[in-house]
Amino acid sequence: MAEKKATTKAATEKKAAVKKTATKKVAKKVEVVINAETVGFKAGDVYQALFAAEKAMTVKEIAKAAKISEEETLLGMGWLFKEGKIKEEEGLFTLA
Repeated sequence: MAEKKATTKAATEKKAAVKKTATKKVAKKVEVVINAETVGFKAGDVYQALFAAEKAMTVKEIAKAAKISEEETLLGMGWLFKEGKIKEEEGLFTLA
């Protein structure tokens, strides 16, 4: 009878271990305020990141360098495209 308790205890510990490791990763929800002032600031962040890098970069690289979200990066890039300050070549963006 002692063997049966040991087996049950081991099975219970395995189930507990599986439950602890099966946690969901929750994605961060980014709330972006869209108005002329904030979009203009994001455009400045994007411009400064490209200027400092002195090379063509992807959207992810620009967002990381500027320390802003990819959504904010795209807003700023839209502003800069409209002004003719940046250009795109093969998926990479650089100052015009």
